[in-house]
Amino acid sequence: MKTFITICLSLMLFATITQAQNNAAHKIIFQLVTGDTSSHKVLMKQFGNILSIAPDTKIEVVCHGPGIDMMMQEKSIVINKIKEFKEKGVVFNVCEFSLKERKVDKSKLIAQSTYVPAGILEIVEKQEQGWSYIKAGL
Repeated sequence: MKTFITICLSLMLFATITQAQNNAAHKIIFQLVTGDTSSHKVLMKQFGNILSIAPDTKIEVVCHGPGIDMMMQEKSIVINKIKEFKEKGVVFNVCEFSLKERKVDKSKLIAQSTYVPAGILEIVEKQEQGWSYIKAGL
């Protein structure tokens, strides 16, 4: 009888763990390295598509190199979309190395920007934590 109870409890625990894994939200880290505004529009469309089907998905984007143009007040053509997605929990990271290299002051960026010291390391750390990696751009 003890064996039967142990087996039943083990199966219930396994089923609970499996169900929890199936219901886990996706976690996606996007890398944006292009200043191409068409790519910025496509990225916003992808965020909308993902969140319409899986609204609990955690999304972060790391902008570095020319990709920081998307976050610049004077260059971005997707500011309204960024505001909309920021309200839905999307994180818009800007690489501080890229800012320094390109001589861009943080005051030139939109308010929804967050910062990471090194874009590549942020992506690597997210992957090590189980996040899926997608390179954005056309």
